[in-house]
Amino acid sequence: MNESLLVLILFGTFIGLLFMGAPISISLGVSALASLLYLGENPIKFVQVAFTSVGSFPLMALPAFVLAGALMEAAGISKRLVTLAESFAGPVTGGISAATVLACMFFGAISGSGPATTAAVGMLMIPAMVNRGYDKGYASAITASAGGLGIIIPPSIPMVIFGISAIGLSVPADAIALHGEFQTVSITKMFIAGVLPGLVISLSLLILNYIRCRRLGYKGTSEGWDIKHIGHSVRTGFWSIMAPLVILGGIYTGFFTPTESAIVAIYYTVFVGAFIHKELTWAKIFRSLETTTWLTGRILLILFTATVFGRVLVENQIPAIVAESMLSMTDNLFVIWALIIVFLLFVGMFMETLAAIMILTPVLLPVTYSLGIDPIHFGIVMICTLSIGFATPPLGENLFVAAGISNISLEDVTTKALPFVFISTIAVFLIAYFPQISLFLPRILGY
Repeated sequence: MNESLLVLILFGTFIGLLFMGAPISISLGVSALASLLYLGENPIKFVQVAFTSVGSFPLMALPAFVLAGALMEAAGISKRLVTLAESFAGPVTGGISAATVLACMFFGAISGSGPATTAAVGMLMIPAMVNRGYDKGYASAITASAGGLGIIIPPSIPMVIFGISAIGLSVPADAIALHGEFQTVSITKMFIAGVLPGLVISLSLLILNYIRCRRLGYKGTSEGWDIKHIGHSVRTGFWSIMAPLVILGGIYTGFFTPTESAIVAIYYTVFVGAFIHKELTWAKIFRSLETTTWLTGRILLILFTATVFGRVLVENQIPAIVAESMLSMTDNLFVIWALIIVFLLFVGMFMETLAAIMILTPVLLPVTYSLGIDPIHFGIVMICTLSIGFATPPLGENLFVAAGISNISLEDVTTKALPFVFISTIAVFLIAYFPQISLFLPRILGY
C-alpha cells in the first residue's frame, strides 16, 4: 500500500468535491469510500463504522443540548438573560456593547452554539445599541465576535463532539513510552476546562470594546445606573440565571454527567417556561422539536461520514506521518503551537466547526500527545481557535446572522469585526502558551 497515494486519494477527493460545491458530508463520505476501495476493503465496512459512530452514550447529549437551547429561547429564558445584562450597562463607556458580550456568555452557557447565541442575543441587543447611537456595523460586529463564546463557555456541543472524536484513537508507541497510555477525553473535564479560557477571550473582547467605544464616542447613559431597573431585571430573570447554574453546578459537583445534565436542562426549561414564565406553548414546543431534528440530523450526517474518514486516517497511521513531518521542521513547542493555531484559523474560515473537529482531531491529537501536550488543553485551544471562524469570511456564520438582523452588507460587518478577530487570536495564543489557564480548574476540582 502506497501511503502517499492513499493520502492523495483521501484528501484530494475531499478537497476536489468541496471545490465542486458538494456538501461536506458527501465530500467526506465519497473520499472515505474511495480510500476503502483503494485499500481493498469491503464497502460494507463504511456502513458498519458509520452505524457504530452513533452508539456512543455521550452523543445523547448532542440532541438534548440542542433541544434545551431551543426551548430556552421559546420559554423566554434567553430574553430575560439579555435584559439582565443590558440593565448593567449604565454610564460606562461602551456599556451596552459590553453587556452584549456578557449576554453572549450567559446564553453560551445554555445553548452551546455560536450562531444560536448570535441570533438570540443579536435580535435584542443590536437594535438596542443602534437606539443608543451605535453604528449598525459596529453593533453587528461585536455581537458576531462575542457569539463565538457560545461554543467555548460550557456546556458546548463542539466539546461533546471533540470527546467523541477522541474515542478509540491510537498514538505512536514512543509517545506512550514517554507520556503513558492515551486516556479517553472526559467531556466533563472539557466543560470545566473551558470556563477560564472563555473568560480570557471575553475579557479581551471587553477591553478592545472599551478602547474602540471611547475612540468612537459611544458613551453610556447620562443618568447613571437605575437600581430599580437592575432589581427588576434580577427578579424577573432569577429563574433564567438559575438555568446555567443548575446545568453547570450539577456537572461540576459530579451530581450528574454532561449527558444527564442535558436532560435535566430540558425538564428545567419546560417547568420554568410552562409554569413560571407561562410563555411556553405547544406551538413553540413543536417548533423547538423541529429545529432540534433539523440541526441534529445535519450534524449526524457529518458525524457518520467524518467517523469513517477518521478511521481510515488512524488505521493507516496518517497521524504518525504528520507528526514526523511536523517534528522534522522543528521541535520547539511554541513554534508548533503557532503552526497549529494558524492552520486552524485558516480551516475555520472555510469549514464548519463540527466537521473540522471530527476531521482534524484524529490527525492532530496524536501529534500533540507525542509532544507532551495534555489532550484536554489541546481540545480547548482547538475549539477556541475554531470559534474565531464564526466571525471570519467567507464562511463566517455569525457574520451572516448579524448582518441579516441589522439589514446591512456583510462587508460592513466583516470590516468592523476584524479587530475583534485579531484580539481573540492573541487570547488564543495566551491560552495555548499557558496551559494552566485550561487545566487549573480541572486540577483544583480533582479531575
